[in-house]
Amino acid sequence: MTASVPSAAPLIRITDVSKAFGGVQALAGVSFEIRPGVVHGLVGANGAGKSTLIRCLAGIGLPDSGTIEVDGVRVSISGSDDATRLGLAFIHQEMSLIPGWDVLRNMALGVRPRTRFGVIDWRSTRQRAAEVARRLGMRFGLGSPISDLSTADQWLVLIGRALMRDARMIAMDEPTASLSVEEATRLHGIVRELAAAGTAIIFVSHRLDEVSALCEDVTVFKDGRVTKRVVGAPTSKSELVRAIVGRDLEIPEHGQEAVRTGRTVLEVRDLSDGTRVQDVSLTVHEGEVVGLGGLVGAGRTELVKMIYGAERSAGGEVLLDGHRVSFRSPADAVRAGMGLVPEERRSEGLFLDRTIDFNINVATLGSLRRSRWLPLLRSAAGRRRAQSVADLVAVKAESVNVPVGSLSGGNQQKVAIARWLLETPRLLILDEPSRGVDVGARAEVHRVVRELASRGGAVLAVSSDNEELVALCDRVLVMAEGRVTGELSGAEITADRIVSLSFARGSGVGAAAEGATA
Repeated sequence: MTASVPSAAPLIRITDVSKAFGGVQALAGVSFEIRPGVVHGLVGANGAGKSTLIRCLAGIGLPDSGTIEVDGVRVSISGSDDATRLGLAFIHQEMSLIPGWDVLRNMALGVRPRTRFGVIDWRSTRQRAAEVARRLGMRFGLGSPISDLSTADQWLVLIGRALMRDARMIAMDEPTASLSVEEATRLHGIVRELAAAGTAIIFVSHRLDEVSALCEDVTVFKDGRVTKRVVGAPTSKSELVRAIVGRDLEIPEHGQEAVRTGRTVLEVRDLSDGTRVQDVSLTVHEGEVVGLGGLVGAGRTELVKMIYGAERSAGGEVLLDGHRVSFRSPADAVRAGMGLVPEERRSEGLFLDRTIDFNINVATLGSLRRSRWLPLLRSAAGRRRAQSVADLVAVKAESVNVPVGSLSGGNQQKVAIARWLLETPRLLILDEPSRGVDVGARAEVHRVVRELASRGGAVLAVSSDNEELVALCDRVLVMAEGRVTGELSGAEITADRIVSLSFARGSGVGAAAEGATA
């Protein structure tokens, strides 16, 4: 637990703040304080009000009522420049980095000092960036291209940018959602060091275990209101769950017995791309949920991209229903009966400027055509069926006519999954199914996936969340350095065993499993 820095007054005091969007009350009389030198957790269901509150602090939208004080002075934050002048920095889940730039230029974005002649003073900028890099323990150079860095290192660059702006408060939205256990632990250490130095941290996370371990203060949101505040005291995951969903959450247990009664839907034989994936073999059967575990960078995403045709393989083969397939694109995989929910839902899985209706129906528009000869759709029928599956997965929105980009991250994920519920796919591939999804929505996603499997569907799920693999999967294959290092089924599926196999270094399942249990 982070030790707080003694302070006579909070850095930020939020009092009775309310905000509405499109007639929906996103915040209703929210009050709490952010203390300097403290990691403050914000938790709650998607759409509960966390992001709206952060937008108000960032100057993206002014509150309709209530007050925000910084250092005891009432402020009106009407833009990002106001927030920066007040020492407030924000790191969002969709990271604001420029891929074509190097680390230095990304860290210095918007904060470069200038000479008296009005040109950028790159010498002092580089010196300042080097100091920040040393403080954060960056293991890469300032000249490294952003595109070459891991997600964890990209987060360090964004934290470095905040420090170069002399931020007194840094808000982090789902910083560990795509990180491995090792990377998340490293980030936790940096967060604790920042707090120990007096920086206030707002830590938004759906991983309640890390909130309990990392955050000294916690504020829980539900339906735009604060339902629980914890100040300077430990809190348990079960307490947070009750405050978020209003009840004890029943999480069904799966995997007590291996389910392999149906015929083989997917078979992968010795698949390789020559570098990141080496000779991987696996099967998925009807009615079965198979998980792919391992550290970020283990080759899991690259493997599934080869399966559905987004990347080319260098060797091996893929069989669907016993027939060898070689997809040239994901569109070929969809036509063959695969459903795909990619890890990067915003850039790869959704049309953000189009409606929920369009995004749900887009994979099966052919069935809505009025005539095989005319490109006209039965719009009303499409809206009805989109609404039915949106209700099934509990998408929180005014209607299916609103743009997907206006939804919270968890609701966007529900839309991405709902698309494949109109017609049960032979195989559904999910890459990080609950990334950025709150605890209640996560249970709904799991319920929908299990229901799909119970109808005979086959599911292959990649997840960096070991507890999710335990709760959801009938079998789990673990990868490390591009190879499968172990397979677990039934009662064997535990978080500890998945972690052990994630760090195993073997050439095959047998060797790795033996090492993991030694």
